[in-house]
Amino acid sequence: MIYISIPVHNEGRTIGLLLWKIRKVMAEFGRPYEICVFDDASTDETPKVLSRYAGLIPLHQIRSDERVGYGRAIERLVRSVVDRSAYPKRDVMVTLQGDFTEDPEAIVVMVKKIEGGADLVAGNPSSVGAAVPAPVRACRRLAPIVLGRTFSRAPVKDSLSGFRAYRMIVLKKALRELQDDQMLLTSGGWGANLELLLRVAPYVRRIEEAEFAMGSFRRERASRFRAIQTLRTLVGLRGTVWPRTPERP
Repeated sequence: MIYISIPVHNEGRTIGLLLWKIRKVMAEFGRPYEICVFDDASTDETPKVLSRYAGLIPLHQIRSDERVGYGRAIERLVRSVVDRSAYPKRDVMVTLQGDFTEDPEAIVVMVKKIEGGADLVAGNPSSVGAAVPAPVRACRRLAPIVLGRTFSRAPVKDSLSGFRAYRMIVLKKALRELQDDQMLLTSGGWGANLELLLRVAPYVRRIEEAEFAMGSFRRERASRFRAIQTLRTLVGLRGTVWPRTPERP
């Protein structure tokens, strides 16, 4: 089973288009799948859009009436799909954004790499073009400087991207190592993506990457990206030591 997991907050203009595209991609791919959406206290049309798709696609919804943020939304999704997975050594979790800035076509490439023996496939944006907001481009230039060796020694080119595929067993093992009431993720945004990679790295035997087009879709809302807040979060992760380097082909 492929669990395509999407955290959303006020993505009413894009989430329907994204779900429809995923449906088309997965129908052609021919693998069993479920789309898991965490609705992080949306106040726009997002709940109505999700309800319309509930009978058309295999959709599992989680709703929070209080805003929890990206990091906790990803953690809730991880915990949910791990609990739902019947075959963790075969099942796959794919994480991507709900604003249609990451191409669902890459899901097929990622899953095939998992089927070929990888435990984790990290999305790597092939380019960061003019369609990407300027603060995002600036942060991508500054992140390697802010993180230092934590960035340069990461087992993937882009440790900040949240577009990834995980073999479910590595997520299950990472959760198993937590103490009672310990959170898997403590950061938000890009920091949460980096943290999750740090958490699963000890259990990943082989890691691969998959390129995807970033910023190639029309933006339907103003960017909510906050450059200063993001950089402050990354500063807090500077100096973090990678537990080990997974095998790369």
